[in-house]
Amino acid sequence: MSLEPFQSKIIADVGISMGDEGKGRLISEVVNELCLSTGRDNPVGIVMKVNGGSNSGHTAGGLKLNLLPAGVVEKNVDSLAVGAGVVADPRKFLWEMQPLEKRGYDIKRRLLIDEKTMVSDPTHRLLDLAWEEYRSETLGESPRGSTGRGITPSYQDEVGQWQIWYGDFQGPRDLFARKMEQRIDRALRTIQHVCRVSPENWSSFFQRLTEAEQRANQAAVEEGIFPLAEFDFHQFAGSEPFTLNQEALIETYWQAGQALIENIGDLREEVLRTLREERYIIGEFGQSFWLDKRHGFPPNVTASHTYTPEFFQSAGVPNQAIHTFGVAKAYDTKVGTHIFLTEMEESCPLTAILKKIEFGTSTGRQRMVGWFDAVEKGDALRYGGFQDLMINKLDALSQQGDWQGPLKICVAYEDEEGRRYHHVPRRDSLRGKLRPIYREFPCWQEDISTVRNFADLPLEAKDYFAGMIRAIVECAYHDEPWPPKLPNVRYLGVGPDPSQIIKDLPPVTEILADHSTPA
Repeated sequence: MSLEPFQSKIIADVGISMGDEGKGRLISEVVNELCLSTGRDNPVGIVMKVNGGSNSGHTAGGLKLNLLPAGVVEKNVDSLAVGAGVVADPRKFLWEMQPLEKRGYDIKRRLLIDEKTMVSDPTHRLLDLAWEEYRSETLGESPRGSTGRGITPSYQDEVGQWQIWYGDFQGPRDLFARKMEQRIDRALRTIQHVCRVSPENWSSFFQRLTEAEQRANQAAVEEGIFPLAEFDFHQFAGSEPFTLNQEALIETYWQAGQALIENIGDLREEVLRTLREERYIIGEFGQSFWLDKRHGFPPNVTASHTYTPEFFQSAGVPNQAIHTFGVAKAYDTKVGTHIFLTEMEESCPLTAILKKIEFGTSTGRQRMVGWFDAVEKGDALRYGGFQDLMINKLDALSQQGDWQGPLKICVAYEDEEGRRYHHVPRRDSLRGKLRPIYREFPCWQEDISTVRNFADLPLEAKDYFAGMIRAIVECAYHDEPWPPKLPNVRYLGVGPDPSQIIKDLPPVTEILADHSTPA
């Protein structure tokens, strides 16, 4: 088996594709493994949300989460932490937390929001919609596919030195109100005079936000936890276009912050104390390597840093050893307007099968589906680094109906002159002109969702799995010697349920040696 000891008490749970890899389910697997390997019933002290906001959805134990860390399903984790690198609407915390508390999950007592976590509110969501309109109607560009949760405008407040922190809820109300008044004024001026939104579209924004949140929180309304009016954004609209009900907005958000006052504290000290106790911390990242605001491809990036180093900035502690766990799917998905070199043709029978299960956790948007791109994942290894790897959804590729194979893995790109690229070009103007070079693998007929041992997988599934790992390594270290220590393949997902995991995977050296590379 390949369950080698983790190399640090700090573990980063990161995506190595374009997001939606199934990072949420990893938390429970790591917690359970550490309980067994350490013999302790509470080896993990903190599960920490590192970056992003309510745009990054995770599914854990059947729960769909946005702001709360996926550790909510693990009762033996002491602290559900939210780092300073997160932007968070306080009402969203309450909307997620209260239904889960009613279902028996212990969250309020364990939730710790760092004092430097930034407060997001409806002005950011209105700006989000306005900037999307500006891109399409003024610039004539395709909308970038924002989640509409106000994440980018929230981070723009950080860059512009206009932060409102959760620590402000611990101070006087008049200081919070003054900061909010300034924020509201900036947002309204920007929407009207820079984005040049029409009065009609301005009015429609409130309806769009209302419909989105009422849809997302329908179950909580039906259970009587919240009235439908809780999610009505018209309460914040002013009597005239490009005005807001300032007092209602400020009071609502002050009260939401006061409801969380006991949960606001100094995460830095909690992290240091947990490490002194020789307990583990899992950093849960939103988005993925290729959506990093600096290293991704704008405008299809998020507004935060999405990879391992951000853990230390968000936690506010010194850099030190960290164990990075990369997560990917056995095929690729993207949402928005990304260049998608390995996108499957609509006529491929597998496309229709995969699209039935590929919808965004946060927005419900249909995801595009494509073949496994080992070039992207090889660069995540080469330039980002990870010690462990988890592959999810191998079961989704089994033959069924009209789908009989073959499966494809992208091992390089090629330009019009026939030049091969084994790393992702950093210029979109070049990247968009490339075509993928594939290796093909036969598919398997068996339903593998009940398989729990690697030896019981069909030979074709083993070969495809090994083909993914080999292609990642070959792309990462093309035309140079492989390093003596390669990433360990720790888990293989064969279904969405927590039990549908294969853990007895051979060491990566055996995987690469025992399975030949198809031509």
